[in-house]
Amino acid sequence: MLQRTDEADSALIDRLQKAAFSYFLKHYNPDNGLVADTSVAGVPCSIAAVGFALSSYTVAVERGWMERADAAERTKKTLCFFAEGHQGRERHAIGYKGFFYHFLHMDTGHRAWNSELSTIDTTLLVAGMLTAASYFDGPDEIEADIRRLTALVYERIDWHWALNKGETICMGWKPGSGFLRWRWQGYDEAVLLYTLALASPTHPVPQASYDAFTSSYSWMLFGEQPYLYAGPLFIHFFSHAWIDFRGIQDKPMLERNLDYFRNTRISIAVQREYAERNPGHFVGYNRDVWGLSASDGPPPTRNMRGGRHPRVLGYAARGAPLGPDDGTIAPWAALASLPYDRQASIDGVRALLSTYPELLYEDRFPGGFNPTVKTKRPEGWVDDRCVGIDQGLLVMSIENDRSDFIWNLMRRSPEIRRGLELAGFTGGWLDESVRETERRSA
Repeated sequence: MLQRTDEADSALIDRLQKAAFSYFLKHYNPDNGLVADTSVAGVPCSIAAVGFALSSYTVAVERGWMERADAAERTKKTLCFFAEGHQGRERHAIGYKGFFYHFLHMDTGHRAWNSELSTIDTTLLVAGMLTAASYFDGPDEIEADIRRLTALVYERIDWHWALNKGETICMGWKPGSGFLRWRWQGYDEAVLLYTLALASPTHPVPQASYDAFTSSYSWMLFGEQPYLYAGPLFIHFFSHAWIDFRGIQDKPMLERNLDYFRNTRISIAVQREYAERNPGHFVGYNRDVWGLSASDGPPPTRNMRGGRHPRVLGYAARGAPLGPDDGTIAPWAALASLPYDRQASIDGVRALLSTYPELLYEDRFPGGFNPTVKTKRPEGWVDDRCVGIDQGLLVMSIENDRSDFIWNLMRRSPEIRRGLELAGFTGGWLDESVRETERRSA
């Protein structure tokens, strides 16, 4: 059993955070700042991974892993690529209407895999840019350029176009077929998307769009506690990586005397209870080994432990308690839970590493594993890749738990504050910011 002391826990978390950050040093093109989607050789860039990387560089400076000047230079190179890359309908374009394609070739930056112009992945990319703009606030030319380029990219995005004459924002668009039929509605990671879309100084969406988004929420009970349902854990983590939701409430949360932070804490408890109950009778599930989220999964097989024959799902957004579930665990999820339920997170990480000591790759969690699949190792099927957005989420979540670092940076972001206020959020640090502004102007 791994040693259990506060000092040992801190050392373990520090080690895992630094290893997660090292993903961005290893899987990075220094010529254009692009970051690979996964650790598998030859894969394209994920623009969402770039957003997590840009935020993680600020953490690396604070932790002493990078010099500020080096991080600023790397950040500026990345921003230059997105600010200066061609926008249009052509195959070689990197985006259109200010948005960017989900996947780009690592070398040329051209659209990869016939991917969609992604509204949410553009959001995650721009959130990383805004983090950098808030952090690099110095007077020198490079840091001033970071702020200028961030404003250029953000102000160019035509959020209103992405409504496609509807109330809610479309998930994406392709040059050959137009808008995807799916929209951002029902609780999901798009709280951050609507925050940025509302705050746009050039092409904003109306508040009615956010109201339409929240009107499609689904609520459930955990015991006697109502909570906002979303099955996969990443939905509960992504917007939180940048926005401190503690004590601030929009209309749906105010009506239920809840906030999104406490909702995420409840969702973690739901996952732990589900894993302990283990209705699918999967190998390995218990109160401390849990974590259903979007991840890759095992290929089709009937070689399962204990005579089980569940249908494996490949890539899927797994969730609890309503599923889907095929025994595949996202092992990074427990560590990403650190800011919301520290004890559950540490117990989960310790249990994973004690039970499956060979699970890590270079001290990084893989995208997923499934111990119900019968192999020569107790971990069963293990994803052969680490995923960039998972690693960035860990860097940011750990730092928010340690020092509120990213949250404090984004509290200073006028775009984040304005978007939240336009969405109807009040209370907590938003009210404190207003009082502080009034005090300074008095």
